[in-house]
Amino acid sequence: MSRPVLVIGERGTGKELIAERLHRLSSRWGEPLVTMNCAALPETLIEAELFGHEAGAFTGATKARAGRFEEADQGTLFLDELGTLSMGAQERLLRAVEYGEVTRIGSSRPVRVDVRIVAATNDDLPALAASGEFRADLLDRLSFEVITLPPLRVRDGDVGVLAEYFARRMAAELDWHGWPGFAPHVMTSMENYAWPGNVRELRNVVERAVYRWDDPESPIAHVQFDPFDSPWKPATPSHRKPASAAPAGAPAGSEDGAPMAAPTIDFEAVDDLRAAVEGHERAIVEHALGKHRWNQRQTAKALGLSYDQLRHAIKKHGLMEEAE
Repeated sequence: MSRPVLVIGERGTGKELIAERLHRLSSRWGEPLVTMNCAALPETLIEAELFGHEAGAFTGATKARAGRFEEADQGTLFLDELGTLSMGAQERLLRAVEYGEVTRIGSSRPVRVDVRIVAATNDDLPALAASGEFRADLLDRLSFEVITLPPLRVRDGDVGVLAEYFARRMAAELDWHGWPGFAPHVMTSMENYAWPGNVRELRNVVERAVYRWDDPESPIAHVQFDPFDSPWKPATPSHRKPASAAPAGAPAGSEDGAPMAAPTIDFEAVDDLRAAVEGHERAIVEHALGKHRWNQRQTAKALGLSYDQLRHAIKKHGLMEEAE
């Protein structure tokens, strides 16, 4: 198959993995898979990277160089962050897709190439095309097949499976003799978190939790979603504060972008106020205990409770039995 494929998805959903899989499952699997991140290069170099250049074509071009299209001949070219391409690069890309030939910068002789293009973006390309920021004819050519990846927050069951996979791999890297698993309240928190960074963010959060846990024999009882969350973090200057109250991707109920310690409440589903309040209280106490390694005096101080009040909460919610 030589038809192009467009992969759409939020950041961290695994668009590059999909591109690699498409290449390996195609008849081109034995040929090169060449990757180019369109956002990683300045606009002045993108065309030279894609199409190559002849010696002396511009300042610094001391010798001729083949572009990514020529390198990917007979194989697959993966263009990540497609929406960042300049209009000039889009025009030349359209010709390459349409006629199967590229011309190096500084040359007048086109070179025939047989390349399958897989492109990825997290932009709304139809909206960009409608506003004139992306060539509509190029979009028509690249969207022969469109794969839209769902975000992690809507993929039921994936969080638990992926968290276990990443955690076991990190535990092996740390030379742990076994894998103690996650405490139930930690797994619940991960399943309820919005994951704005999707699988990439999940991996970082899980690996950080395992790395920081100093008791390989006990289940991991604390996870920190935001590594920048600290009572001593510097305040954002007023001229840089966003207009909205919470930044994009912040979990519901978080006013400063720091994930809440406990799952948020679905108020529409609450039909027993007392049970909802007690469940939320239990989750908060359980998280605080895990964060402070079950040091009850530190936990009480962090929650603004007296030691006796915390002991009463532990007894009321049966947390002592759970720990034992």
